[in-house]
Amino acid sequence: MWNRRNAVLLSVLLALSASAFVEELDDSFMERRGADDIWLIKFYAPWCSFCKQLDPVWHQIGSELRSLGSPVNVGKSDATASTGLAKEFKVRGYPAILMLKKDVKYNYSGPRTKDGILDFANRVGGPLVRSLSSLQLFQHAMNRHDVMFVYVGATSQLKGNYTSAAEELIVHTFFFSSSRDVLPKVVSLSTLPAVVVFKDGTYFTFDEELDGDLKSWINRERFPNYLRIDSYTLYAMGESGKLVVLALVEEKTPCEESVRYKGLVEKVSADYREFYSRNFYFGFMEGSDYINGLVMGEVVVPSFIVVNLSSDGYFLPPVAVKTERHLLDFLNGVLDSSIQFQGGNSVYQRARRFVYDIKVTLTPVFSQTPLLGCFLVGFPIAIVAVFFYFCCRNRPTVSDDDDDDDDHTKRSNKKSD
Repeated sequence: MWNRRNAVLLSVLLALSASAFVEELDDSFMERRGADDIWLIKFYAPWCSFCKQLDPVWHQIGSELRSLGSPVNVGKSDATASTGLAKEFKVRGYPAILMLKKDVKYNYSGPRTKDGILDFANRVGGPLVRSLSSLQLFQHAMNRHDVMFVYVGATSQLKGNYTSAAEELIVHTFFFSSSRDVLPKVVSLSTLPAVVVFKDGTYFTFDEELDGDLKSWINRERFPNYLRIDSYTLYAMGESGKLVVLALVEEKTPCEESVRYKGLVEKVSADYREFYSRNFYFGFMEGSDYINGLVMGEVVVPSFIVVNLSSDGYFLPPVAVKTERHLLDFLNGVLDSSIQFQGGNSVYQRARRFVYDIKVTLTPVFSQTPLLGCFLVGFPIAIVAVFFYFCCRNRPTVSDDDDDDDDHTKRSNKKSD
């Protein structure tokens, strides 16, 4: 009994200590904060279940950042009570996670996990461009990051453009700078200054004539060429402007066919990188729930699909993809527009997707609690029917208008007599 009481007391003390590192913010926050303060803020609503699930993770983040000596302060704000602060940060959904650094607001759109949010806080809260002063630091950074952008050279116009791109894209990736002698000897640069991306076991140099705008190039190249893709990553890939080649496989124990599909996509991504890297990302996704919502139907697993998240569209192979040649023909057909583009974000497609979402939401409700499902569907219909009934009832009829005209004519005649 005594041990149980001690355990309860210890858990309460730990919860209180963790909450001490998260400050509740109200509408006066913008006036009393320091000019150089860095804040990581979660906006929540008391009725939001996702906000309640994130709450213990948020306190862990506050505790860990404080223990590491991070300059990032952690706060939270009830957006339904502190409406002025929520309006200042343009909060439109819950939970919303944002960082404020020197009057610049950064929105976090990644997974609501402790590691994901901590990585965002450390990346945005630190220097905009991190300097790599030795080969050891360079190798350490290479081991930690799948994709790494490095500016090499002295001060120049290119460095100014690089810094400007970092101000906007720091929410997505790290930015580094170094001198030429810091890079490994295998890295060959024909001219300096240069911007280099290291990924997929190799490196590529930015070429303004071929690649266009620097910020757009960084945005396109900030993912590995082949990776495991979840819904958050797929959504972020839509901003890159590239199409995404997906092998859809089972979530837990992939079958032999799924393993073959994954291997086929990975092989094509590596062997034909020079040909396809400007247009495609490659990867695999476990499960098809997210893609089902995009195509508004059930997608067979395993299967192949090419997704265009910038327009909510997709391409399906016209024939079964059994060999590498089949997959190459499919990709070439996407590029030369011989494969039909499906979906999109037109008004018609948005209406279809809205109806599909309602159907997907209500189907389990009807199967588990039919009465509740009938109420959810019938109540809005009844409200609309009553509204139209009263509108039609109060609308004047043609006969009423004729009677009013006759009465008016009789009164006029009588007045003239």
